[in-house]
Amino acid sequence: MRKIILPILLAGTLISCQEEKEKPDEVSSIQYPETRKDDTKDTYFDREINDPYRWLEDDRSEETEAWVKAQNEVTFGYLKEIPYRKSIEERLTEIWNYEKIGAPFVRGDYTYFYKNDGLQNQSVMYRYKTSEDPENAEVFLDPNQFSEEGTTSLAGASFTEDGEILAYSISEGGSDWRKIILLNTETKEQIEDTLVDVKFSGVSWYKNQGFYYSSYDKPEGSELSAKTDQHKLYYHKLGTPQTEDQVVFGGTEEEKHRYVGGYVTEDDRYLVISASVATSGNRLFIKDLEKDGDLISVIDHYDNDVSVIENEGSKLFMVTNLNAPNKRVVTVDAKNPTPDNWEDFIPETENVLSPSTGGGYFFASYMVDAITQVKQYDYQGELVRAIELPGVGTASGFGAKKEEDHLYYSFTNYTTPGSIYKYAIEEGKSELYVSPEIDFNPEDFESKQVFYTSKDGTKVPMIITHKKGIELNGNNPTMLYGYGGFNIPLTPSFSTANTVWLENGGVYAVANLRGGGEYGKEWHKAGTKLQKQNVFDDFIAAAEFLIEENYTSSKKLAIRGGSNGGLLVGACMTQRPDLFQVALPAVGVLDMLRYHTFTSGAGWAYDYGTSEDNQEMFEYLLGYSPLHNVEEGEKYPATLVTTGDHDDRVVPAHSFKFAAELQSKQSGNNPTLIRIETDAGHGAGKPTSKIIEEYADIFAFTFYNMGVKEL
Repeated sequence: MRKIILPILLAGTLISCQEEKEKPDEVSSIQYPETRKDDTKDTYFDREINDPYRWLEDDRSEETEAWVKAQNEVTFGYLKEIPYRKSIEERLTEIWNYEKIGAPFVRGDYTYFYKNDGLQNQSVMYRYKTSEDPENAEVFLDPNQFSEEGTTSLAGASFTEDGEILAYSISEGGSDWRKIILLNTETKEQIEDTLVDVKFSGVSWYKNQGFYYSSYDKPEGSELSAKTDQHKLYYHKLGTPQTEDQVVFGGTEEEKHRYVGGYVTEDDRYLVISASVATSGNRLFIKDLEKDGDLISVIDHYDNDVSVIENEGSKLFMVTNLNAPNKRVVTVDAKNPTPDNWEDFIPETENVLSPSTGGGYFFASYMVDAITQVKQYDYQGELVRAIELPGVGTASGFGAKKEEDHLYYSFTNYTTPGSIYKYAIEEGKSELYVSPEIDFNPEDFESKQVFYTSKDGTKVPMIITHKKGIELNGNNPTMLYGYGGFNIPLTPSFSTANTVWLENGGVYAVANLRGGGEYGKEWHKAGTKLQKQNVFDDFIAAAEFLIEENYTSSKKLAIRGGSNGGLLVGACMTQRPDLFQVALPAVGVLDMLRYHTFTSGAGWAYDYGTSEDNQEMFEYLLGYSPLHNVEEGEKYPATLVTTGDHDDRVVPAHSFKFAAELQSKQSGNNPTLIRIETDAGHGAGKPTSKIIEEYADIFAFTFYNMGVKEL
C-alpha cells in the first residue's frame, strides 16, 4: 500500500475598468507600478531572445521585493473596491465553517484521526486509546501552534510499527523544503534534534530503529530558486546526528537522479528504491534487508513507471506500465526480478488501473472516463467482487494493513461533499462513517459529462456543473478549468469554494485534456513535447463547445488552471485572446525557455522538452511559451495572475515576468494584475484564512470583469 513519494520604465498607463459600459463603475482606474527593463539577451541556436525582466528572477534582491510590494498594493487596492468582494468572502467563510473529520487509523495502542473545527488554518491530529470511547479523544498534534499566522503546516506523519515514535515533517511558508521532527508519542516530547533541508521525501521506518528519507544538497544561492538536480536517499539511525546519516543511494557524478525515493515493505523484508531523471519513468532496485547484499536491479531503464506494492516472502507484487499503457499488476520472485520473469497478476484492461492493498486483498481502482470503479481480488489473482460505490464520482483510499478487517475510503463528486465510508473487507459491505454537515444542498445542482471534439478530431470528456434549471441563453458566468499534463487525471471532486460560484449562477466546467492521466500513458504522451499544442487545442475546443451549446459567451467565460494548468491558461489566452473574458493563471510555468534552470524544473523535461535539446524543440517551445508570445497592442482578457513568494516548485519569477510583460503590452480596457501571496508556496499547506481570501479575490475579479453588477 506504500507509494513513492517541480532600463525602460513602464510608466503610469491609466486603464479604465469599464468595459463597453457593461461593468459596474465603482472601481477606480489602475496605475501600474513601474517595471524596469534591461538589455539581457540569450542566444539559442544563433537566435537572440530578449529577457528584459530577468532581474525579477532574483528573489533575494531589494528591487524585486519592492516590485512585489508595489504590485500587491495596486492589486489589493483594485480588489477591495469591487462592491461585492466582501460579501463573497463572508459567504465563503460561512460555508467553510463546518467540521471536517478524516478517516481514523491505528498506531500502537491509539487510534488517530485529523479534524478541523471549521475555520482552523490547519487540521489537528487527535487520538484516543483504541480500547476506550472515541469521545475521549485528545489533541495530539496541533499544527496551528507551529506558527502565529498558520503558515507552517504539517506536511507528513509516519509512525514506527509499535506506534511509540512519530516522525513528522513541516513546511514553512509553503516551501517544498521540509524539517523532520521526532516525537515520543507517550510523552509528546521531541526526542532528537530536528532534521533539516529535506525535500521531496517520505519517511519510511525500518524495525523501529531508523528511517529512510530523501533530499538534495543545499543549493548555492537562493534555496527557493536555485537548481537542484542531485537527489539522494539517506538512512537516519535513531540516536545519531543528521550529519552521520548514511547515503544509501545517489550522490555520484557519474549518474545523477533528480528524484529518488525509498521505502520498506510492510514486513520489513525489502528496501525498494526508485530513481528517476524526470517526472515520468523510473529505474527500480530492491535490497533484501535480511541479508548483507548489494542492491538488485529490477529494471534498468526509464521507459516505464514501476513500483512494488506488496510482497509475500520473496514474491513481489508490482504495478507497472511497461508494455501496458493502462498499467497492470505483475508478480516476480525477488531473486530474479527482471521483466523477463514477470507474470501477469491483474492484467491490463482498457481502463487505467491504480491498485492498493489491505486486509489480505488487492483493490483495483479503475478510471472509466474519469469516474472510479473498484474491484477486489484475492492473493491468487481471483476476482472477489466489484465494489458497489455510493454513486458516480471519485472513490479513493482503499488501503489498510494486512491484519485489518476493515478499511476506510472517501467518496466525492462535483456536487457531493467528501464523505468517508467504512468498508468491511471480507463481507464487502460499505457503511457511511462520517458525512460533513455543510450549508449546501446537492439536490439544487447537477453535473453531467459531455464529449466534445478537439481540433484534430479527438473526443475529449468534460464535466459541467451548475444549478438545476439554468437557462442556456449564452449569458451564464462560466469557469473552465483544466490541467493537461504529467499523467495527472482530473476526477470529480467537491470544492467548498466552488459552491459560492455555483450559488451565484456560475457554471463550472472541467475538461479532461490530453497530457493528463485519464486514459493512460498514450493519452499522457499525446500532450507532451512536440505534441503539447494538443493540450491547448483541447482546452480551446472546450471553450468553443460551451459557447456553441449556449452555456456562455466569450464575454462571460473565464479560464483557470494552476502550475502546468497555469501554463495552459497562459498559452490559451495568448493564442486566442478573443475567446475569453477573464484569465486566471495560478503558479504557472510561463517561461518555457528557462523553466528548467530553476529548482527541480529540469525534471519536467519529459513533458516539455527543453530549449537546449535541439533547434526544433527550442522553436516549438518559443512558439507557445506564454511569456514570449505576448504581443504589443493586443487586447488580452482581464487577467489576475496568482503566485506565492515561497513557491520553490514553480518559482514566482514565471508569474512576475509574465505579468510585467502583459502590463507593458496590453491594449484595451481589461486589467492585468498580479496577486502575490506572502509566506505561501505552490499551494500545499496554505492556511484556511489565506485560501478564503484568495478565492474571494478570484471570484470577485471574475464576476466583476464579466460585467456582473450585483450578487
